[in-house]
Amino acid sequence: MIRGGDLSATAVTDAALTRIDRSNDTVNAFVAVNNDDARAQAATIDARIAAGEDVGPLAGIPIGVKDLEDAAGFRTTRGAMHLADSAVVDTDSTEVARLRAAGCVVIGKTNTPEAGWIGDTFNSVFGATKNPWDLDRSPGGSSGGTSAAVASGMVPMGTGSDGGGSIRIPSGVCAMSSFKPTQGRIPAGPAPLGAGDLSTVGPMARRIRDVALALDVVVGPDANDLRSLPAPVQSFRAACKSPTAPARLLWCASVDGSPVDDEVMDIALSAVERIRTAGVEVVETGPIMPEVMKPFLLLFYGNMVPGYRDLIGTAAFDGVTPGLQVLISGAEKRLSADSVERARKSAQALSVKLAAAMDGFDALITPMTVGQTPTSEGQGTVNGELTNSWVANTAPFNVTKRPAGTTCMGFASDGMPLSLQVVGHQLEDVRTVELAAWAEDLFGLDPVAPFPT
Repeated sequence: MIRGGDLSATAVTDAALTRIDRSNDTVNAFVAVNNDDARAQAATIDARIAAGEDVGPLAGIPIGVKDLEDAAGFRTTRGAMHLADSAVVDTDSTEVARLRAAGCVVIGKTNTPEAGWIGDTFNSVFGATKNPWDLDRSPGGSSGGTSAAVASGMVPMGTGSDGGGSIRIPSGVCAMSSFKPTQGRIPAGPAPLGAGDLSTVGPMARRIRDVALALDVVVGPDANDLRSLPAPVQSFRAACKSPTAPARLLWCASVDGSPVDDEVMDIALSAVERIRTAGVEVVETGPIMPEVMKPFLLLFYGNMVPGYRDLIGTAAFDGVTPGLQVLISGAEKRLSADSVERARKSAQALSVKLAAAMDGFDALITPMTVGQTPTSEGQGTVNGELTNSWVANTAPFNVTKRPAGTTCMGFASDGMPLSLQVVGHQLEDVRTVELAAWAEDLFGLDPVAPFPT
């Protein structure tokens, strides 16, 4: 509508800024906003459109950028006290630069737990972000600022990153569809802090076809990221236009054998039955990677150690989020060239094991979480018991670097969303997004968060 002149970028940006002003004090999704610069960006887009220029497929779309990623004109604090007064950066990350070049208006930075360390969103600098479905609940993490901003209607899109589920978890608990690409499909340069063996960046939106439109803009190689991959030949958006149904799916309730909440299981089995009723063969399997968490934990928290080693033993380390302090101190004691090499070899072996399990199937499907959504700054639950393993089904696919999408499959009795995860074959990013679109269409849910009314 903006490209065609039915709306102006200025009007859409003003609407986003108004919603942020109305809701952000309650939800705490944005940690920094620059109204004047956002309006200036929008005015430039309107002027270019009036001059007959092709501004790009995302002309005038306002976005938030997760505060682990650089956006020109803002600090990148990573939710850390020792970076709270860091200098404003003057360049964008590769992903943000590509989104901006496609016409996006960068409105501000969204909240994250320190260094993206947990599947919740709170820190000592900016406080806790709330879930628009229930303000007492977590919006997930570590991209919870972006999920809360999108789900509450502040902006239609934003950026996230996923080193253990950090795009999928917040999208799932906020009833958004999502996608974690194969590592390297979207360049992560300049080099991110931590989780380099596991993490990938990516766009976030309410529905998978909007994610797909943004994916078409941000994929492709870049010299700043040595892991970057070529862009797929096929368009993500085109693949979602009329998605082809799968023939055979592999179903696994718990990838590593963690207990699954009874209600989560019931809703997941109902989703599986709907898939079967649609004519798809679904074959059940037991835990595929029971040993996956040991290499994950070493690679995830061990990769953070170099960024914190100079702080350990200093007063600045006292300002690190307490739970993260414990994990970094423990990882630092276990970290060695040999331990990292063993973890990387384990990841490779697990990738081969997963490929063998998925052979002959279009994709693997799982509940996105095995437990229920935590309260803010709390733990998730499995059958009423508090546990950090409520998200055990996401990290295995960072270890194995598989593309994975999610879409809402139903709601728990407390009204919180629950999602199905669709895991694709290595490098089959487009097909995985297509299958997420197929599942989104099949379930027919278009849930909107109750806040704001």
